Amino acid sequence: MTAETESSNIDDSSQEAKPSQLLDNETSENLPVKKKASCCTGLKVFLAALSFSYFSKALSGTIMKSSITQIERRFDLPSSTVGFIDGSFEMGNLLVIAFVSYFGAKLHRPKVIAVGCFTMALGSVLTAMPHFFMGYYKYETASDTRSSANSTSSIKPCSPHQDLNETFLDTSQSACEKEPSSYMWIYILLGNMLRGIGETPITPLGISYLDDFAKEENVPVYVACLHTIAMFGPMFGFLLGSLCARLYVDVGFVDLGKIAITPQDSRWVGAWWLGFLIGGVISFLAAIPFCFLPKSLKKPLKANTDKTSPGLLENMGAMRKTLPPAKSKPIKWSTMLKDFYTSLKKILSNRMYVTFLCSSLLQFSSFIGFLTYKPKYMEQQYGQSASKSNFLIGLTTLPPVGIGIFLGGIIMKKYKMSIIGATKFAFTMSFFAYSFTLLHFVVGCENQVVAGITASYDGKPIPYHENAISSDCNSGCKCATNVWDPVCGSNGLTYISACLAGCTISEGHGKNTVFHNCSCLEASSSWSGNNSVTLGQCPKSDNCSMMFIYYTVIQVISGFCYALGGTPAYLIMYRCVQPELKSLAVGLYTLVMRMLAGIPAPVYFGALIDKTCLKWASTRCGQRGACRLYDSNAFRYVYLGLSAMLRAPSYLLAILFFILIKKNIQNKNSKLAENGEDVPMNKEDNCKNSEHLASSSEAEKESHT
Repeated sequence: MTAETESSNIDDSSQEAKPSQLLDNETSENLPVKKKASCCTGLKVFLAALSFSYFSKALSGTIMKSSITQIERRFDLPSSTVGFIDGSFEMGNLLVIAFVSYFGAKLHRPKVIAVGCFTMALGSVLTAMPHFFMGYYKYETASDTRSSANSTSSIKPCSPHQDLNETFLDTSQSACEKEPSSYMWIYILLGNMLRGIGETPITPLGISYLDDFAKEENVPVYVACLHTIAMFGPMFGFLLGSLCARLYVDVGFVDLGKIAITPQDSRWVGAWWLGFLIGGVISFLAAIPFCFLPKSLKKPLKANTDKTSPGLLENMGAMRKTLPPAKSKPIKWSTMLKDFYTSLKKILSNRMYVTFLCSSLLQFSSFIGFLTYKPKYMEQQYGQSASKSNFLIGLTTLPPVGIGIFLGGIIMKKYKMSIIGATKFAFTMSFFAYSFTLLHFVVGCENQVVAGITASYDGKPIPYHENAISSDCNSGCKCATNVWDPVCGSNGLTYISACLAGCTISEGHGKNTVFHNCSCLEASSSWSGNNSVTLGQCPKSDNCSMMFIYYTVIQVISGFCYALGGTPAYLIMYRCVQPELKSLAVGLYTLVMRMLAGIPAPVYFGALIDKTCLKWASTRCGQRGACRLYDSNAFRYVYLGLSAMLRAPSYLLAILFFILIKKNIQNKNSKLAENGEDVPMNKEDNCKNSEHLASSSEAEKESHT
């Protein structure tokens, strides 16, 4: 039966291909061998160039994710505003994605991708520009340890004769009048938006180009290769972000010996701008190969005969009949707009595609919010520095994800998965990963013990948001209560400043400054040791370090399992629509993800995270700046809980999607039986007949008319 089906399909395809055979024969008469070689070479070059562009766009996007904390601190912004800046990338996509996906497929696709890469490079450079127009970074401090960096004079934080709060406000107002960078973050927003515009054509046009000129059985492997290579972008992006976060923001322009803060300090700002400049150069290099690639490639003969699914041949036959006249006539914009409306209507009436779209929307909302604030979560929950957080994400989390994506494509090709098999596999892997990530709730750390905020001055816990910054032990000191300049006491308790710790003298300078005779350490009834404090917050407990190891293991396992079903899940979308609508389907999918997930998710994730802040910084203008200290327990439940709540309903939609697929296959088989055709009984034939299922009734009507 298989042989009969294949022979009939070949006969049908040969009859339908008659209008285009003359053109093919005329072309092959000139240089047949050379044409075939150039075709294969062109496809390989395009695949290599597209892989590098995937790497560059993933690298630039990761640099933004890894720099979120640095940008937040440098511009004194809350998490919700930083989330809005991060979402501006999706806004750029939203402006042009639908039109680029549809009209770009009718233009020179490699050159459109080249223009996109050049635009990405320009956006990355624009994002870094505010650093060169701003003054040096001045972190908030209650005692001017910077001025004594090369001095042996003693600092007296607790001074009953001077109102440091008033002095700080006076200098803040004068600095505020001279500070020109209050709204410089807008340039970061615009640069990120421009980068989003440039990234738009890479995925829809690149994938559709590959799918048009490659063998069908090789497409899953090519897509898996693309996504695997793209995973090196986030990996190197986070490693680069780690290096930049370790360097001081004004490195090369200031004396680092005068800097009294370390990368572990919540006021530390790394060289966030350096990563964007490097990303811009890489995006520029990625654009060059596309400038020399042809508009189209000739498929090898096997690629045309391998695609023997009935639905595909019917649609391809209809396209072959209509394609030659379209090439001889100039394309009218009115006709293109009318075709766009008709194609969009077909896609939105496809119940399987819409169900898949809604399920993916919930998944993507959870993923984008989780990834945006993952470095911040590691910093606040486990006491890691921004540099170490980025380094661990790039080194431990992303490689298993890349391996999982690649293996998913290999498994799909080896077992020749139908759309049903791909759905089962993707659902199982995703649900297992989701269940495993719920363990994150039990591997958190307790709140940082800060006197006056999370604990009293004798070390006992105090209720949430019932601050008691002033105490009898520092009542004789005139301390600035709105400044965050933490010190760690010998008793393991963190104080907001050396003044609020009641310290009277100091020795050393810069990062090595030590304060002595701190009266508030004597308030702790269980402490009878040295009454001195050092700069910076106290480190987390050893138990918290062990919890961080558990957290890393959970991330590795869940990330690998989720990525294993990523390639089958991604290719389901291509099998749910008619072949000629694939490019528009990908574009619409990306549009919805950007508009309803990419833009709002970082904002509402950030807004809820802001609610867990215990101590805000004060800007030079006296306004609220970035958050310095979060409630660890509230942060964990908000961050992880919101992500879990978004993903849970997506699996109900996935079950509905599976039901629709089975129903569609049954209807397809019943119609074949009514027409007296052979109903596929084995797995391979069922795979062929189910690859292009969606809108099957519409496809049949179009093929018969």
